[in-house]
Amino acid sequence: MSVQEELTAPGPTGPLKGTLTLPVGREPLRSKTPVFLIVPGSGPTDRDGNSPLGIAAGPYRLLAEALAERGFPSLRIDKRGMFGSSGAVSDPNDATIARYGDDLLSWTSAIQERLPAENGARCVIVVGHSEGGLVALAAMSRSPCVCGLALIASIGRPLHDVIREQLRANPANAPFLDEANAALTTLMRGERVEGSTISEALRPLFAPEVQGFLIDAFSYDPVELAAQVKVPVLVVQGTRDLQVSVADAQELARAAPHATLALVPGVNHVLKTVSSDDPSENLATYANPTLPISPAVVHAIAQFAEKIMEE
Repeated sequence: MSVQEELTAPGPTGPLKGTLTLPVGREPLRSKTPVFLIVPGSGPTDRDGNSPLGIAAGPYRLLAEALAERGFPSLRIDKRGMFGSSGAVSDPNDATIARYGDDLLSWTSAIQERLPAENGARCVIVVGHSEGGLVALAAMSRSPCVCGLALIASIGRPLHDVIREQLRANPANAPFLDEANAALTTLMRGERVEGSTISEALRPLFAPEVQGFLIDAFSYDPVELAAQVKVPVLVVQGTRDLQVSVADAQELARAAPHATLALVPGVNHVLKTVSSDDPSENLATYANPTLPISPAVVHAIAQFAEKIMEE
């Protein structure tokens, strides 16, 4: 059982908003109990892990509820300019990895204020899912209250390499691969692609309004960032993830000085267990909020926190 409350933090022009999930009967928390800060993935992903682009699996909500059952509080957040945080900035597309990192700093301060520890700062474990892992990695050097980092289904290569691979993996993209590769190369140089020249099939990926974010995101190497992390790191990767590979997770775990790698058999990108390699069955789970989150994912994250508490 858990209780939930809305929490706010200062944003650039208005409040950032999220949901704090607390274990029933566990407050006040022990000073050593960490709080998980769940950082959402790419695009219009909300605090529950859902998106108007066809994702309704609710992985972040399910993770928060499962962690509460294990005695751990968590905060899941809406990105600046979106959903509950729509007033935080005027344009949600005017974002960079560093600006999202600024928001994480604001959230860690809000956690300290709401759940202060008796001695020193409250331990915060940042949980970055997918693109949220890159945001978390980039912000780590600026986050003094963070005592651990969990990277779930997070890329271990520059984003442009991942996009190329994902495009090649779908045979339907064959007619557009040359154009997509040219666009990626242009953005990697820090230059924009003329919107009127983009094929209709590629416009959702290379829309003019998101090109500034892509240019910025392409400049980061997750492995280089992981090598600089000084706190314990947990890398969680499902073996049936259609978007991020086991090789990505292995690269991150090799790079981080204090890393634990948890490969979870049969789990996909939205943290649900899939019984076969059939892509259609896998993708069907993206729209199924009743399918539970993988217990193995929850166990790995909770065990990681328990180990940090013992240190």
